[in-house]
Amino acid sequence: MANENSRTHRVADQMQRELAILVQRDIRDPRVGMITVTAVEVSRDLAHAKVYITLMDKDSEEDIAQNLSILKGVAGFLRMQLGKVMKLRSVPQLHFHYDESVRRGVHLSSLIERAVAEDRSHQSEDEE
Repeated sequence: MANENSRTHRVADQMQRELAILVQRDIRDPRVGMITVTAVEVSRDLAHAKVYITLMDKDSEEDIAQNLSILKGVAGFLRMQLGKVMKLRSVPQLHFHYDESVRRGVHLSSLIERAVAEDRSHQSEDEE
């Protein structure tokens, strides 16, 4: 059981590395932004893989939907390329999802910075 779980993690880690390279190198669509593969979760039977991505340059809802649509369209090609690189009996079906954790992290950081700045301004007003 534990051995199977570590295998799925190893497969997911390798898929993440390979997909990051493939997406940057082999997708020639000019509509595709700077995509980063943040995580891959592989099912226990290795039949499906959830691929989480973020966009570095464009992050409007329209851009996200467009990039996910493009990735869905080239999923078969990416799966075929993974099959050439990875030593798997069968390559999992790829399902792309947008990873909002980076966007949420940036938002929370800006809120914290704003709160610290307001706190400093209130302290300087109190000292005067």
